[in-house]
Amino acid sequence: MEYNPFLPDVRENPYPYYAYLRNHAPVYQVPNIGFWAVSRYEDVLSVLRNPQIFSSASFFAALTGDLNPFAPEAPAIISMDPPSHTRLRKLVNRAFTPRRIAGLETHLRAVVQHLLGQMEKEGTCDLVRDLAIPLPVIAIAELLGVPPERRLDFRRWTDAIVIAANGAVGTTPEEREEIQQTFREFRAYFQAAITSYRQEPKDNLLSDLVRAEEEKQTLTAEEILSLAVIVLLGGSETTTNLISSAVVALLNHPEQMAMVRANHALVPNVLEETLRYEAPIQWFPRQAMQEVQIAGTTVPAGSMLMAMYGSANHDERKFPEPDRFDIMRNLEGHLTFGFGIHFCLGSQLARLEARVALEGFLGRFVHIARKDERITWIDSILARGPKTLPLMLG
Repeated sequence: MEYNPFLPDVRENPYPYYAYLRNHAPVYQVPNIGFWAVSRYEDVLSVLRNPQIFSSASFFAALTGDLNPFAPEAPAIISMDPPSHTRLRKLVNRAFTPRRIAGLETHLRAVVQHLLGQMEKEGTCDLVRDLAIPLPVIAIAELLGVPPERRLDFRRWTDAIVIAANGAVGTTPEEREEIQQTFREFRAYFQAAITSYRQEPKDNLLSDLVRAEEEKQTLTAEEILSLAVIVLLGGSETTTNLISSAVVALLNHPEQMAMVRANHALVPNVLEETLRYEAPIQWFPRQAMQEVQIAGTTVPAGSMLMAMYGSANHDERKFPEPDRFDIMRNLEGHLTFGFGIHFCLGSQLARLEARVALEGFLGRFVHIARKDERITWIDSILARGPKTLPLMLG
């Protein structure tokens, strides 16, 4: 079996390909791309544990090429290695607190009920369009202090960043220029907001980042801007895919749907198993800083690697019967949010949004049925989730 993330059959269902790689070529150089796909759980974990050998510095350049949403003067935190990453992570932790995330729950529940009310009036919906996309966009806009009247702009900015992070597959030169213009608008808006918050702090994450201080060091405007991009990208794409994939999994497993309906305390189990079973982000790039042996294969210095979360999460050496969706399995250990110094900052926000969405959705609708049994997946070599999910509701 030829693994290539650009092939339609692989995007439709990558898991048989992952299994073949794990069993026959655990470190495999992908034809026409050159990246080395690392597919076994322990090997992926080793890559994530050793940033001194496997660098993140080329992260976004490897994905976006010339479509870079970040400020040129400040690489993204996920594209940094220690010691620069260590300094920035400490400062960000000062602002991105569990208390701030938890404080969003009441408002998020109100947003979800409003969105569900619109769906109930119609008796039908596209879950992706009507709930899974707007909820995280609204949540992150409010977290960053973007006022409601700029929300349509914010959605445009989010869409452009997601397209770039997914490799801008299939875009024309004119569309790429439009994306670049969108990035310029995004930067201009947030640069003005950062300047304003230095003079007059507000109660939002962006203002907290402006005020963050650790050992008499503060974040620069360019660093804050890059962090805003990360929050926007990670908080939107990941959560959208998590919500919609969780609903697909429950519809495909009605006995587990019944268990969750009877006990909403199982919703976190659904989300953790979905994160393992259908990882919203399937792999992240790393670069080998020296020649290294992985699973008996020599990877040359300078090589780009794919740390394959989606495959690691289906490794039978770690997860028994990995292709079975089971909300009652031992849910510890999946790698969807990464591991170590680059463990996802927004993981708790994604979990909160998805939990509130799923609790509200299952609580509002007794009868949920798919209009189309075939799922069309998003057009991405990196992310995975339904492109649309038309449902009949009652």
